[in-house]
Amino acid sequence: MLAAASGALGCGSETTPHRPDGGSSADAGPLDAGDPSLDADLSDAGALDAETPADAGSFDGGGASRCTVTPTSVACPHETTTVSTGAALPLRHVHFQVPLGTPPVTGFPVVIAFQGTALPAALTWAGASTDPYGMYYQALVVARLLDAGYAVLTPETANDGASYYDTNVPLYSTAWETAPDHQLMLGIFAGIEAGDFGSLNPSALFAVGFSSGGYMTSRMAVSYPGRFRSLAIQSASYATCGGALCTVPATLPADHPPTLFLHGGADTFVPMATMVPYEAQLRAQGIATRIVTESTRGHEWLPASPDEVLAWFDASR
Repeated sequence: MLAAASGALGCGSETTPHRPDGGSSADAGPLDAGDPSLDADLSDAGALDAETPADAGSFDGGGASRCTVTPTSVACPHETTTVSTGAALPLRHVHFQVPLGTPPVTGFPVVIAFQGTALPAALTWAGASTDPYGMYYQALVVARLLDAGYAVLTPETANDGASYYDTNVPLYSTAWETAPDHQLMLGIFAGIEAGDFGSLNPSALFAVGFSSGGYMTSRMAVSYPGRFRSLAIQSASYATCGGALCTVPATLPADHPPTLFLHGGADTFVPMATMVPYEAQLRAQGIATRIVTESTRGHEWLPASPDEVLAWFDASR
């Protein structure tokens, strides 16, 4: 499942932010016209330059940081613990780190970052510019978040990260309470409240994920109402979708968190067109969204993702 890397490494990026009232927050021109299937859904959308997201700033390596960042590599130290997923299920590893400095009185806000298929969560903490799936930018997302004061947790899928999340697996997709990954999430929530990952704020949760982890990020809105402040979905769509097969419900949860969508226009594993109806339905219900695309990129993290994810979460912090 989504196990091969895309070789698309182009440039040129566009974004489409939407106000909660459904309007566009920019009118700089149409979003990526390269895919005719998008025209009807995004014909009213404006575009911004994804290289300069509003209020995001850019990382210059200045100041104290837990991470070592160069133009070709990112490495962030982290700790690892285990979370119980029930008496009959194996323990699951969760990697985590908190920012430098004294935590706020209420604890650090928390970002749960979900891995892609067969990309163990431990890999989230380091990446090189030569790695597949844009994993340099994945690690840079972690560095940005830690430096901005967010704690980061990365849970492994089953089989020590060598598989995928249950969210879109038949049976579990429609009976989530029976899924091992549901028990994983309950264990993570309990661990956050108990202080197992440090001084964290259980009322300030955010989620981001790539591919299978992107679908799992959507699951946070579908199955854990009121827990998450905002979401960022990279190269994925609605919780029960998978690849080119995607049906988005006609009505989404009224309390669905504001959601950022990041997608490569040349993604053939998870076509960008599968994301469009999800974003459109959220927008129709008055829920804040933002689309960031790079037309020549495939199934991979975008260079714009680190700044965009941070800016999006900061808006709900």
